[in-house]
Amino acid sequence: MIEQQNDSPSTGITFRRAGNGDEAAVRAIDGSFTTNTIFEVSGDEDGFRLREIPVSPPINKVFPADAEEDDEDDDPVRFVCVDSAGVVCGFIDLEHEPWNGRMTISDVEISPEQRRRGIGRELVNLAIGHARELRARTLWLEVTNINAPAINAYRRLGFTLCGLDTSLYRGTASEGETALFMSRDLT
Repeated sequence: MIEQQNDSPSTGITFRRAGNGDEAAVRAIDGSFTTNTIFEVSGDEDGFRLREIPVSPPINKVFPADAEEDDEDDDPVRFVCVDSAGVVCGFIDLEHEPWNGRMTISDVEISPEQRRRGIGRELVNLAIGHARELRARTLWLEVTNINAPAINAYRRLGFTLCGLDTSLYRGTASEGETALFMSRDLT
């Protein structure tokens, strides 16, 4: 089991398995984003098409605070990253689904001041390592179509579109957005 990774030479960030004392720091991370492009989803009787398009003015998305989740049926794992001052500046949450060999990234957030420094790549690499230890065959995630920065980052990390849901966010603060499902083969 991966318990700790040394400091990343390019960022000065330490990566480790989350502990009980990390919860408040994780909740304090600003997971919002701003983008000047989105992925437009269009469909017809033969399928769907994604096209990255500009938006003006830029969209600033702030996610609502998560309600308490019932995790009694799964075994979630969280890795965090800590800056040189000892502040938790990012995390990745994982859930293993043994029946189909899938490791799900259920959440990943990095503090705005730490973005674009390779931290997301390191967190995903931790997820890949953990998934392989559990013999998972696929790493899977869901992302909104308006989060073009994340979609492009996931693509650079080897994820591909594997599905979508036009109704997942209905009745929520994200109504009108489309859920995109992305996966990365680990075999």
